[in-house]
Amino acid sequence: FYLTPPQVNSILKANEYSFKVPEFDGKNVSSVLGFDSNQLPANAPIEDRRSAATCLQTRGMLLGVFDGHAGCACAQAVSERLFYYIAVSLLPHETLLEIENAVESGRALLPILQWHKHPNDYFSKEASKLYFSSLRTYWQELIDLNSGETTDVKEALINAFKRLDNDISLEAQVGDPNSFLNYLVLRVAFSGATACVAHVDGVDLHVANTGDSRAMLGVQEEDGSWSAVNLSYDHNAQNEREVKRVKTEHPKSEEKSLVKQDRLLGLLMPFRAFGDVKFKWSIELQKRVIESGPDQLNANEYTKFIPPNYHTPPYLTAEPEVIHHKLRPQDKFLVLATDGLWETMHRQDVARIVGEYLTGVHHQQPIAVGGYKVTLGQMHGLLAERRARISSVFEDQNAATHLIRHAVGNNEFGTVDHERLSKMLSLPEELARMYRDDITIIVVQFNSHVIGACQNEE
Repeated sequence: FYLTPPQVNSILKANEYSFKVPEFDGKNVSSVLGFDSNQLPANAPIEDRRSAATCLQTRGMLLGVFDGHAGCACAQAVSERLFYYIAVSLLPHETLLEIENAVESGRALLPILQWHKHPNDYFSKEASKLYFSSLRTYWQELIDLNSGETTDVKEALINAFKRLDNDISLEAQVGDPNSFLNYLVLRVAFSGATACVAHVDGVDLHVANTGDSRAMLGVQEEDGSWSAVNLSYDHNAQNEREVKRVKTEHPKSEEKSLVKQDRLLGLLMPFRAFGDVKFKWSIELQKRVIESGPDQLNANEYTKFIPPNYHTPPYLTAEPEVIHHKLRPQDKFLVLATDGLWETMHRQDVARIVGEYLTGVHHQQPIAVGGYKVTLGQMHGLLAERRARISSVFEDQNAATHLIRHAVGNNEFGTVDHERLSKMLSLPEELARMYRDDITIIVVQFNSHVIGACQNEE
C-alpha cells in the first residue's frame, strides 16, 4: 500500500500547531519567539498529550509533553490540570486572595492561563467542576500557609507535580456520586503518565521531568555547527542513580525483586509517573476501591492483579527532577519530546536537523557511506537526494513535523526515504505499535537578541 507524497504530508501535518509570540505583549519582550508542536499516533487512540500556555498573572510560558500508559486517561488529566497547579504555586499571596475572594462572592475570576491549543486537544468538560474544586482547595491551603516569601520556581514545580498526583489519588479514593465521573477518576488513577515540562521566563529556563520523556537544548557553536545539551534525565533502569534511589527507599530484602527485566517490579518501564496507583496504594486500599467501584473497573484486568513482590508501597513517585538553565544567546531552541522520538533518533541528530531547519542552512557534511560499497549510480542518487532535500526543507512549515518526518522516514544514510516513510505511515493500527511508539514533539525557538540584552542587564 503506497502513499503519495501529498498523502504522507496530510498524515504528518494532521496534528501540527504553531504559535508565534506577539512582538510586544504589553508586559515584557519575550525570550521565546514561538513554538511548533506535532503528534503522530501509533496507539489508537493516541496515549500521548501535549500542552502549552502563557502564565497571565506571573511571567513565563509553560510547555509540556505527557506520555500515557495503560490508556490515555491519566495523560489527558495531567495535560489539562498540571499547568493550573504550577501557575497557582507561582502566584503571589495577594493574587491568590483576590482569586479566592472572587470565587467566594461569585465574581468573574482573573484568568490564570492563556492556552495555546490545537483543535484536537480536548478538555473533559464533565470533570471541570471536580478539577476546579481540588485546585481551589490547593490555593486555599497556599493562602493559609502564606510565609510572605516569594516562591522559588523549582519549589513551585515540585509542589505542583506532587500535589496534582496526590489529588488524582484522593479523588479516586473518595469516588463520585455521578457514575460517569466515578469511572473517570478511577481510570485516571489506575492508568499512568510521565511528564516533561518547561517553564521559560526571561533567561530562566526550568525543566521539570517525571519519567522518560526528554528535554534537549539546541546550541549553535561559533563555527555554525549544532550541539545538544540534555536538560533532563530518564527515570528508568538505564539511569543508575534512579535504580539506586529506588533501592534505598525499600528494605534490603526486596533488593532483587525491585527491578526485574529493566522494569519496576518487573512491570513498569518508567520509575516515576503520575497515577499508577497500583504501585502506590496499599493492597487493602486497592481492594476496597475496586470492590466499591463500578463494574467496568472490575472487568479491567489491569486493575485486578496485584504487582508481584508488593510489600512496602509506594514504589513509584510523581516527584519531578528539576534542572535550571540560564539561557545564553547561542541557545537557539528547546525540544521536548516523548520517548517515541528518542527511541528512533540520537539527540545530536535532533539538534542538527532542527538547527538546520530553523536557520535554513545545511552544513554540507561530506557524504558518509560507512562501510558500504557504493556504485557511481548510487552516489549520483545520494547527491540528487541531497539537492532535493535542500529544496524540500521548506515544504514543512513546522519544525516538529520536520523532525517527525526524519524520525519515521530516515534511512541508514540519515536522509528521509519516501518509500520507508510511506510504509511506516500506512501500517494498520494493530501493527503500527510494534514498529514505533506515539511521538509528540514541541520545538521552542528562543529570541537570541532578547536573551543577549537580558544578559547585559544582569
